Amino acid sequence: MPELPEVETTRRGIESHITGLQVSGLTIRHPTLRWPIPADLLQHVHNQTLHRIDRRAKYLLFYFDSGCLLVHLGMSGSLRILTERLPPAKHDHVDIVFGADCILRYTDPRRFGAILWLGQNSEQHPLLAKLGPEPLSDDFTGEHLHQLSRNRKVNVKQFIMDQAVVTGTGNIYANEALFASGILPTRAINSIALAEYDRLVVHIKRILTAAIAQGGTTLRDFTNSDGKPGYFKQQLNVYGRTGLPCTHCQNPLQEVRINGRSSVFCGQCQR
Repeated sequence: MPELPEVETTRRGIESHITGLQVSGLTIRHPTLRWPIPADLLQHVHNQTLHRIDRRAKYLLFYFDSGCLLVHLGMSGSLRILTERLPPAKHDHVDIVFGADCILRYTDPRRFGAILWLGQNSEQHPLLAKLGPEPLSDDFTGEHLHQLSRNRKVNVKQFIMDQAVVTGTGNIYANEALFASGILPTRAINSIALAEYDRLVVHIKRILTAAIAQGGTTLRDFTNSDGKPGYFKQQLNVYGRTGLPCTHCQNPLQEVRINGRSSVFCGQCQR
């Protein structure tokens, strides 16, 4: 599914095409995604100029004078810019038309994504209000993790994927960051020292930054595409490599399930 680097790459890929343009039309072909698309959405955005697109966790936020539109890509969603009116495919659920001939097309085969109108004061919306700091921000530190972990008894993989602790650290990058930090995903968070959390934060920031940079150069163009996500090929050390040799010590990588998600690790390199 799209994780934070893919969502950020999407934001960067579409913003230059539509920022500063007015919404001239809206087509909703399938109104039921994870939640129903508001029936009055066109009333909120019609003739409104898009001022900027931000990202909060894995949510894309489109800001107009009238308020904020939230788009979530869910498990399989994607956004593409069309400069000609191509016929919609089966899973092309929404078109937002900007100006005369620029279309933002939302595609979502599994329909686990969302398009919601948040209005003004979007940060108070229930989907956003309780989110933790962004992982690439100065507010995300080892001290932040250390303080939150002292009186809790969960494993560290679950902890860093908790959106109230830090936003957008999804399953792939949690696996990779824990491996790079030498920390077992099953380890209790109250057993991890401040220095280890400092190291973990450094690797989370490094891995996410590298993934965003790679996505910016290798992701398929966002204009006039076939609508497939086309996410960049991951450079992964553990995720998806169960049973293969560890890239550091050559011992076979192991796998456990944590909250139903695959957690791959090296029993020799991670403690």
